[in-house]
Amino acid sequence: MITAFRLKGNWVVKGYMQVMTTVPSADEGAALAHSITTQRLAAGVQIIGPIRSLYWWQGSLRDEREWQLVIKTTRSLLVALENHIKANHSYETPEIIATEIAAGSDDYLNWISAETQRIDAS
Repeated sequence: MITAFRLKGNWVVKGYMQVMTTVPSADEGAALAHSITTQRLAAGVQIIGPIRSLYWWQGSLRDEREWQLVIKTTRSLLVALENHIKANHSYETPEIIATEIAAGSDDYLNWISAETQRIDAS
């Protein structure tokens, strides 16, 4: 079964998010993923990479190797997660993009809730 409901014809999430950020090294990615999950700001983090990123920064086109973190969390933890990423990231302006999970299996979404509930309850 998929956990979502319809509101005026649109799928609406029940409060689950996938957040992405990128880091300059595998070691920084592992450290950030570990601190995020240890503090229960997310149920899990996938580290993907290396990837190639092209972007503008301070007037120059950059072509860099990065690692992408894909973070599974709840909407109620977004502010705390954003603050944690900013406080523990080496970039001056880290990428922090949150996307609603439009639908997902009940088992998986319940797992996200269960693994983050200690933070959600506070």
